[in-house]
Amino acid sequence: MEPTYEFEITKIKGEKRYSFDDILIREIKLYINVNGKEIAMLMSTPVDQKELAVGYLMSENILADITDISSISINDDGDKVEIIAEIDEDAAKKLDSEGVVISGCGRGKTANIDIDAIEAKINTTDYHMSAALISQEMDGFLQYCKLYKQTGCVHTAKLYFESGEYFIAEDIAQHNTVDKVMGKAKLAGVDTSRAALMVSGRLSSEMVAKAVMHQIPILVSRTASTCLGVRIAEKFGVTLVGFVRGDRMNIYMNDWRVDA
Repeated sequence: MEPTYEFEITKIKGEKRYSFDDILIREIKLYINVNGKEIAMLMSTPVDQKELAVGYLMSENILADITDISSISINDDGDKVEIIAEIDEDAAKKLDSEGVVISGCGRGKTANIDIDAIEAKINTTDYHMSAALISQEMDGFLQYCKLYKQTGCVHTAKLYFESGEYFIAEDIAQHNTVDKVMGKAKLAGVDTSRAALMVSGRLSSEMVAKAVMHQIPILVSRTASTCLGVRIAEKFGVTLVGFVRGDRMNIYMNDWRVDA
């Protein structure tokens, strides 16, 4: 299934009116089945579906390690990922019974919103970045985002490592982009504890919670954080950076990881 398709629209420019073949992003329901049972349904863009499923399950503590997966496949229609794995059944039940629909675009559910109920370690890694490098990587990463260039209708995320390597993901839902880049890194066997996560949208509670669950020390955005996002970052030791535009940025929490 292609992630985009052409659609004829009417375009107006000044006094001119004409037909135009536009490129639209495709939006589907993606079903994630684990051990024969539906765990989640996400509204998403049909690209990197396996990576999205893995990242999502690890974000929710349902899947502890990539080595716990026996098999992973996607159906011919591209709208269902089937996984056989050893999972945390209690975490799966918690998502089913306590999960809430999150505030991002698309439709998703998480059990990691309540700051007092998040089960994760405090991040104490000494990984740090210069402000100049943060600005440089944020300014440049959209050039690698094919779907954004084609449609202007997706969120983007970049997982940047101190080696200079990175993973990029795109989706209609911002939280999906995080799960996709994390899924890519985990399936590639890369250690994500010394990395910065860069996103295009707001730093809401569920976005910060995903960084916490994956032990990402630095989370960066072009826009702002919510109050709950800051509180979660404070409790779990995440460096939270917003409004990165040009040489300017706002550091909401744990500024010691950002060098002048």
